[in-house]
Amino acid sequence: MPRLSSLASLSLLGLLLLTSPAHAKVPPWGTGESRGEDLSIWLVTFSPGDDVFAWWGHGSLVVEDRARQMQRLYNYGMYSFDDQTVVRFAKGRLEFWVGESSVNGTFRLYKSLGRDVRVQELNLTPEQRVKVAKRLADNVLPENREYLYEHYSDNCVTRLRDMIDSAVGGKLSEAERAPARMTLREHTRRYTAVSPPMSLLLDFMMNDSIDKPITRREEAFLPDELEQQVAELKVPGADGQPVSLVERQWDYYVSPDRPRPPAQPPAFGPWIFALGVLLGAGALGLAAWERRGSRAARILLGLENVVVGLVLGIPGLALVVMWIGTDHVVTHHNENLFLANPVTLLAVPYGIRLMWNSAKARARLKWVWGLLAATGALGVVLKVLPWFDQDNWRLVALILPISLGLAGASWLDRLRARAPATERTAGREPEQVPSLKAS
Repeated sequence: MPRLSSLASLSLLGLLLLTSPAHAKVPPWGTGESRGEDLSIWLVTFSPGDDVFAWWGHGSLVVEDRARQMQRLYNYGMYSFDDQTVVRFAKGRLEFWVGESSVNGTFRLYKSLGRDVRVQELNLTPEQRVKVAKRLADNVLPENREYLYEHYSDNCVTRLRDMIDSAVGGKLSEAERAPARMTLREHTRRYTAVSPPMSLLLDFMMNDSIDKPITRREEAFLPDELEQQVAELKVPGADGQPVSLVERQWDYYVSPDRPRPPAQPPAFGPWIFALGVLLGAGALGLAAWERRGSRAARILLGLENVVVGLVLGIPGLALVVMWIGTDHVVTHHNENLFLANPVTLLAVPYGIRLMWNSAKARARLKWVWGLLAATGALGVVLKVLPWFDQDNWRLVALILPISLGLAGASWLDRLRARAPATERTAGREPEQVPSLKAS
């Protein structure tokens, strides 16, 4: 089945929201007309998609009034993408809003994207159903619908979690006090495993706040985790005996070829270390080759400086800007600045000049990479202190060998630059002082 592009899928979803009859008037459960006995509340889980924003999956709540044959899907993951959106995101103040749409239309959209659509009907009392339905109808009103999005603590799924928990009298949060099976960083690595480069970039940008021990409640920022926790929860039934919170469940669609996220973070560490060693050793090899007079080696070594300077320096600069000038607290006080920072960008102009055999560029690169190798090593040594507990070993394994290799290459390069003059001095015959003759 052909997949829709990101833009097309967002446009279709927006069309569903704008043209849905749900926008014609407040639904009967919002005005108190619906009876609890006629209402049904569904938790819907959509599996991860192909684009970065869809890697985490998605969740929604559905309200159905069987007597009136009405359904609406409530989606806390809506946002408008424009120039202001980019600015707000850069500042760490991205606003999301609650939308409502056709159930069947939304389900068909996710099916067209090849994403699973799994439904759990919640085993709530009539009073609890009325409470959830009324709150959803209130939340979608223009004056209530916007909220400040935070990926781990206040997103489209945590809002559903809190609403369900409130309906069942806090039973969900009680069950969620148990320790989580992994940290937020490990969950992030699981869900970003589809793209190792992006996984590394996100790893680089986030500080140790996502390395702390968490509870199952905090794990429920993920749709799959909330789905599992709801399926496991027991609540008091009509007779006071515990019953499952899920009355019934079914799959609207299950993709035949889309795998679930891995149960554990992939073990990329050895491969990342091998890449770091390869690039660092490659720089040393190019410097040794250049000592034998190779122009091609000098150009390649300069090119490696440019590429590494860009790939590591731009995120390093972004990290400093986000720490100093934004509300992205997950980027503040990030230990990866020991490894890559704005200084790394200096390798770009000096690398270009090295390709043109600039002696000054050679001298500057020696100090740039020497400083970065020293700060990278310092960052590792400081891990003996309790304040430096960030889980950034994957970045250390990649970046520190590169910095050490380029630092070593710069020193070899400087030795090569000095060698010809030394060799000429060593091989020169003693200067003959001419004798003076009488005139």
